[in-house]
Amino acid sequence: MGVPISQMWTVASYVLKQKIRRKKHYPLVLMLEPLFRCNLACAGCGKIQYPAHILKRDMSLEDALKAVDDCDAPMVSIPGGEPLLYPHITELVQELIRRKKYIYLCTNAILLEKALKDGMFKPSKYLTFSVHLDGRRDEHDFAVCRDGTYDKAIVGIQYAVDQGYRVTTNTTLFEGTDPNAVREFFDNMMDVGVEGMMISPGYAYDKAPDQANFLHRKETNNLFEMILSNRKKRWHFNQSPLFLEFLMGSREYDCTPWGNPTYNIFGWQKPCYLLQEGYVDSFKELQEETPWENYGHRSGNEKCRDCMVHSGYEATAVDHTFSSFGGMWGTIKAMVFNKYANPNAMKKLKEEEGKPHGPEAHLVQLGIDLESGERAGAA
Repeated sequence: MGVPISQMWTVASYVLKQKIRRKKHYPLVLMLEPLFRCNLACAGCGKIQYPAHILKRDMSLEDALKAVDDCDAPMVSIPGGEPLLYPHITELVQELIRRKKYIYLCTNAILLEKALKDGMFKPSKYLTFSVHLDGRRDEHDFAVCRDGTYDKAIVGIQYAVDQGYRVTTNTTLFEGTDPNAVREFFDNMMDVGVEGMMISPGYAYDKAPDQANFLHRKETNNLFEMILSNRKKRWHFNQSPLFLEFLMGSREYDCTPWGNPTYNIFGWQKPCYLLQEGYVDSFKELQEETPWENYGHRSGNEKCRDCMVHSGYEATAVDHTFSSFGGMWGTIKAMVFNKYANPNAMKKLKEEEGKPHGPEAHLVQLGIDLESGERAGAA
């Protein structure tokens, strides 16, 4: 099981309370970004493209905790940037644990082993290190634009697991992803000992340098159907099973942009973690004054057309679970009958074997021979 019972119960109790109160626009996960600074420069990232004076800024601990208290979501995700570079990260985690918030500290794990050896954290059921890994060694290092990053991350993961910390992985998939390689990556992560895995298609951030390799909706469904059908029992996912079915194309959901509100050094980001259309000073203003009907796939908003990212749709799946008998029964079925036998998807997987993917596919597109390294037709 990818999510502990205690955490599932906390989230279930929280959602049911919102239902009893007839609240529609309630937060599920607070995305708390205390900085944009990072020790990597990934091509698909829209956060580290700010000018130097912005990247040097850090959120005050007081502002961070006020955002947590104002939002009052049961879970807090701490992305960035790289949160281990945040000077108040130890105090922030301690205060969140004291508030009994379930924390996902999103890190590339380059600094994780050192942080743990320096005593910055203590194991807790409330603290999970969510390590960004975009596939196996070559795929990940290519995605983050630096060789050796995967190996450093694995060292950090293994040390954290050995010390009794909760560890999950966070994988973003792009155009050209090899589905067989992703399935092999799942095996590798289970061997390392992570608690669960989170996967999501990439979102085409306006600021991201690489705009060519983001997935569209039909491509997303085809890719995830191959990856998540015929799955192994040993694979554990730290996500709603209904959201995974949505990625596979077997469910139709619209976005719940208010489910994962974002607070960063500029304030409360409108309307969601992925779009930047201004900021407001208070969580109440964000919830009550944002025209939510203008966002999501069904709204017709061009920026939302191809988005299927977990930060927008997982909250929808969780809400569905507790909104009806059908949602609850669908979740139970997905947890029990989780192999998803699909001969057609298996056939597609076999057809993908041997095809160029990822870095190799880029070379092929450029007309470069994979064996000689020379451009086709070059003298």
